[in-house]
Amino acid sequence: MLKIELGPQGSVVLAGRLDAAQAAAAQGFLDGVSGVVTLDCTALEYLSSAGLGVLLKTHKRLSAAGGKLRLAAVNPHVHDIFKYAGFDQIFEIEPAA
Repeated sequence: MLKIELGPQGSVVLAGRLDAAQAAAAQGFLDGVSGVVTLDCTALEYLSSAGLGVLLKTHKRLSAAGGKLRLAAVNPHVHDIFKYAGFDQIFEIEPAA
């Protein structure tokens, strides 16, 4: 299950699992954001290839409009997923403290 909502200072808070079952809902939410967007990944437990696709599509859309997608408080497990997929070279990622 995935919970996605607007957080403080315009961030987007992700909690739970961003997988194929939740990808369409996440994409629908993220299609409504613009500018420089920070995803608070503190409570993001899992990210599948479908979830990576959602984030990549959002990143490309924001970049084309002069914005960007930043990832904050990424736990080591999820950070490894980005690293193995090579997405750590695409996204600005701030690891969890």
